[in-house]
Amino acid sequence: MIPAQILDQITDKCTEGLALALACDDDGAIMELQWCNSAFTRITGYGFDDISGRRGTILIGSSMNQGDHLIIIEKLMNWEHFSVKVSNNRKNGEQYWQKMSWVPLSDAQTGNRWWLCSLVELEDRPRDLSRRRPYPVTEPDQGRSAEFIEKIERLEKENARLHELAKIVAKESNEDPLTGLSNRRHFEIELKSWISDLKQGGRDFAVFYIDLDRFKSVNDTLGHDAGDRLLISVASMLRRLTTDGDLVARLGGDEFVVLRPLGESALNISGLADAIVQEMHAPYAFEGKSTFCSASVGVAIANAKMDVPEQVVADADMALYHAKSQGKGRWSFFTEEMHADAVATKRLVSDLLIACEKREFIPHFQPLIDADTGRIMCAEVLVRWVHPRLGLLPPSAFLETAANMGILKRIDEITFAALPGILASFDMAAVDLPRLSINISAGRLADPTFIHDIKSSGIDPQRLTIEILESVYLERIGDVVQWTLGELRDLGVTIALDDFGTGHASVQGLLKIRPAVLKVDRQFIQPIVEDETARALVASIIGIGKSLGMSIVAEGVETESHAQFASAMGCDCLQGFHFGKPMSADDLKARLVETRGTFWHPGPDLSEQKQAIRSF
Repeated sequence: MIPAQILDQITDKCTEGLALALACDDDGAIMELQWCNSAFTRITGYGFDDISGRRGTILIGSSMNQGDHLIIIEKLMNWEHFSVKVSNNRKNGEQYWQKMSWVPLSDAQTGNRWWLCSLVELEDRPRDLSRRRPYPVTEPDQGRSAEFIEKIERLEKENARLHELAKIVAKESNEDPLTGLSNRRHFEIELKSWISDLKQGGRDFAVFYIDLDRFKSVNDTLGHDAGDRLLISVASMLRRLTTDGDLVARLGGDEFVVLRPLGESALNISGLADAIVQEMHAPYAFEGKSTFCSASVGVAIANAKMDVPEQVVADADMALYHAKSQGKGRWSFFTEEMHADAVATKRLVSDLLIACEKREFIPHFQPLIDADTGRIMCAEVLVRWVHPRLGLLPPSAFLETAANMGILKRIDEITFAALPGILASFDMAAVDLPRLSINISAGRLADPTFIHDIKSSGIDPQRLTIEILESVYLERIGDVVQWTLGELRDLGVTIALDDFGTGHASVQGLLKIRPAVLKVDRQFIQPIVEDETARALVASIIGIGKSLGMSIVAEGVETESHAQFASAMGCDCLQGFHFGKPMSADDLKARLVETRGTFWHPGPDLSEQKQAIRSF
């Protein structure tokens, strides 16, 4: 037996262009291309994705002589083994000469009939073609000429018939050309039939909506051939896990769907969902390389009590989205709560678009306090949405949806635009607000126009701190972001890294971004009063920051004890509800006037407390 690897090398290294087409039993001229080798792509310019499922006519270019085309059709119709030398066109339209050979094949097991097409590029116009002369029209040969003309006319009519037949076959085809499963069109027809049967007293049924979680990564890392083979493998797996009573379809891309009649036991449904997820947990190997591509599944039930059973596919899709949001590689069953959430999300999306038009976003401010003096050092800007129906909404109520909509930049712009006027009003009232700190979304940080917006805002860059999340930094530290950070420093803007410790930043990462301020996340500050281990962790973070010359901010300071411990451990600045919740500009101004800028009194024995706490 010849090793498979040797056969693969012959396929890839063969200089002759090869393609395989699955032919119609009744007419050999009707075919769908299924495979080609690399030489075929090099000669014609057509890759596998270009030819897969396409009719053989894609191989006939505009430069081919009509007579040659008709002769090819006739021989294909008669299942003849033949070769022709013809002028043809590559995918880009370039004309060239080729030798085209066709060999009929058959599959004894399935009965399918195939064509093997081979192409050899010719360097020049073949001599035997250049010596061709028109058919003579002398008296002795007039009958032969008339016979040939009649033959051409018959072939032209037959060619037109084949084109029309091919259109009908393509329109009525129910099969996905890559996987052999039902295609989207057939699925939609069957779904209508199942729903019609359901309304007439038929059985309830389940819809399984399946999506591969990392399919794009497979294509990007291993290539589209690997992606196609993975899809074929998934199709084979679904056939194996389902029964003849189920319908399995590929909707397109990496999306599959299964229709299954509802059995007596719920395990009939949950068992299939479990099996699909578990099967896809295994690594996928292609040509000696392995990758991981899990699947998420959404399940919904169509029953006669539903007002709109046609909604069942959308319900399954919603359950799929829920499964992905919970971490992927799992399945989820549709619930009415999901529907209510979807309706609420649609309403939120609509309201957010209107809010951007009406500029309904305003800044609120939370003070940052000097750990030694208790005076305000800065105020962090936090966006609030003045919703006309729901009132003042915090970021948690809308920012995730806004990010999915791609409008965070617009919200940032609206919020930032309000700051120069607010700072000016504080200065005119002789109220000391040293600086503002504002969080910047990933998209805004990667926007080259951001620097221009800061320069033209009227805010003194020396009074501005830009905070970036640790997760944002890790995901977006590309060339544009590096350039933006460098420009900000040159302007005099302070860079702060927010929520430090919640992601995966390393010391090397800190050296790369070089923030002037390191903000320790509240989840580490909250337990320091009671938990010695937490204090040791915070002390380590403070030590790292200090060794790199950074100022340290403790977030989540909610009690006097938190303030005393954080200050004594070496934090330079404190932020939290102990000094005030986020407030409007007017409330902050009033608070500054009332306190004269001092929000906290550390006490005279702070140095002793620092020594005592550090001795723990």
